[in-house]
Amino acid sequence: MRMVFGLVLMFGIALAGGAVYLAKDRIGQYKSAIARAEAAKKEIVPTEMIFVADRALKYGERLTKEDVREVAFPVTAIPEGAFKALTEIFPENTNELRVVLRQMEKDEAILAVKVTNPGEDAGLTSRLERGMRAFTIKVDVSSGVSGFLRPGDKVDVYWTGRINIGAQNGRGDVTKLIQAGVKLIAIDQTAGGDLDNAVIARTVTVAVNPNQVASLAQAQSTGDLSLSLVGAGDDTVAGAVEVDQRSLLGIRSEAVQEATAAERVCTIRTRRGAELLEIPIPCTN
Repeated sequence: MRMVFGLVLMFGIALAGGAVYLAKDRIGQYKSAIARAEAAKKEIVPTEMIFVADRALKYGERLTKEDVREVAFPVTAIPEGAFKALTEIFPENTNELRVVLRQMEKDEAILAVKVTNPGEDAGLTSRLERGMRAFTIKVDVSSGVSGFLRPGDKVDVYWTGRINIGAQNGRGDVTKLIQAGVKLIAIDQTAGGDLDNAVIARTVTVAVNPNQVASLAQAQSTGDLSLSLVGAGDDTVAGAVEVDQRSLLGIRSEAVQEATAAERVCTIRTRRGAELLEIPIPCTN
C-alpha cells in the first residue's frame, strides 16, 4: 500500500514539474511577443492627413474638390502651408475657387503658396515679391535665346550701343553686362512655366527693383538689349563685363603724342655799322 502511495506521489510531482516547465516556456514566449510588438510600435512613423493633387495641375487652372484627395503623411515631413482640412481649401462661406499659381504633379502636396486665395486672380502681381516691379524687355530670335526661355528662368542682360561722352569717343560700339541674374516672370502674355515647345517671344517680363527698372529703361532707349540664359543650378555672380571693338579685335590703343607748341620769340633788327643785330624783345600780341 505504501509502495502504491509512493508511486502516486512521485507521479504527481512529475506532473507538477512538467506543468511548471510548460508554464514557464509559455510565459517566456508571451514576453518575447510583447517585446517584439513594442519594438514594432516604436518603428511606426506617426502620420497626419493632408490634401494632395489628384492629377497634374497647370498654372492658371481652377482648383476644384475633384482635383484633391486626402492622404496620410509623416508628421515630421509635412511641408509648411499644407492643407489638413477640406474646408481650409474650400471655405464654406464662399463658392469662389482658388487658382493654381505653380505647376503641380499628381500626389504633390497642395500648399498655400501654390494656389491663390479663394476668388483671387492669378496675375503677375502674385509673382512679384515685396519691393519688386515688373518690367518688359523687347526681344527677338537672337536676343531672346532662340525661344528657349521659360517663366522662372534667370538671365543676364547685356546692353550694346555707342558711348559718346567724354574720353570714350572713338571706341565704337560697346557691349556691357548691365544686370545679372534677373528673374523672368512672363514670356509674352504667358506667366506659366508649362510651355511645351520653344516659342519665339517678342517680349519678356522680368522682376526687378525700381533702380533696375530705370537702368533697363535707359538702356533699352539708347541701345540694344540681349539676354543670356543662366543655368538652373548656377549660383555664381557675374562680375563686370565690357567689350568694345578694340578689345574684341585685340587692337591696342596707341599713345597720342601731344606736340608742344614752340615758345614764340619776338626780335627787332638793328644795324651797327656793317653789322646787323637781332635783339629779342617781349611779344606784345
